[in-house]
Amino acid sequence: MIRKAVLPVAGFGTRCLPASKAIPKEMITIVDRPVIQYVVQEAIEAGIRDIVLVTHGSKSAIENHFDKHFELEASLEAKGKDELLEELRSIVPDDVNIISVRQAEPLGLGHAVLCARPVIGDNEPFAVLLPDVLVDDTGLERNDLAGMLEAFEQTGHSQLMVEEVPHELVHKYGIVAPEGEPPAPGGYCPLAGVVEKPAVEEAPSNLAVIGRYVLPGRIFPLLAETPPGAGNEIQLTDAIETLRREEGVDAWRMRGRTYDCGHQLGYLEAILAYGRRHPRYGQGFRELLSRYSDED
Repeated sequence: MIRKAVLPVAGFGTRCLPASKAIPKEMITIVDRPVIQYVVQEAIEAGIRDIVLVTHGSKSAIENHFDKHFELEASLEAKGKDELLEELRSIVPDDVNIISVRQAEPLGLGHAVLCARPVIGDNEPFAVLLPDVLVDDTGLERNDLAGMLEAFEQTGHSQLMVEEVPHELVHKYGIVAPEGEPPAPGGYCPLAGVVEKPAVEEAPSNLAVIGRYVLPGRIFPLLAETPPGAGNEIQLTDAIETLRREEGVDAWRMRGRTYDCGHQLGYLEAILAYGRRHPRYGQGFRELLSRYSDED
């Protein structure tokens, strides 16, 4: 069973500026909790118990969020704010470990994943979750990440989560080339390759890679040998392509939907989606939306 996940959170978050100038982009809130908490919760619900944050010295707020705050908890307990106290304590369940490692310099996503090698090791599979992307699995019996983990266990192949996007927008994404028929939602298929931001007329499909991976420990020695690629950075996709040629890589088609919280409109859409159904604020939020819609 796969129990470890890597979350690369060392980036500067330039797409979120100026909001991310002094606050890590991962700590920007969706309703009442930061983006990173939703991503960690996704991993926990899929059965992950060791979460490795690949971070930077300027991102201590992320580590602090998942750490115990004894003084705050004692204050809430003394004031009888038991519900809020329990909410804080449940951020990290007792059987989950949050582990931080530093990426000393920004050398790319592949390098960030490689920084987790001492914790993961070369013989154990693991998941990678990019914290810019929220995967909304509301209404599903189990989340999409859990489905990916199971697919890896069944096939032994690396898994890339993919989502259908409009054909006219394929030039904005990494697009997979399936071998044969594309998978149905909740299914997987072997890949013939991945094309980065293809022209619309040249795209092999409209299935885009969306920032969730399940990889074997073998990826680490491959990353260590991968030369810098685009942007003079070590690219995770280059090492995955080596894996695909040597042993095969699958695309796992998600059933939920995604929100790109590294982009302002994606962030606003996530607030709309999560705010409307929030158990505490949803009713009031829907009334606000109705009020402002009437004004338009």
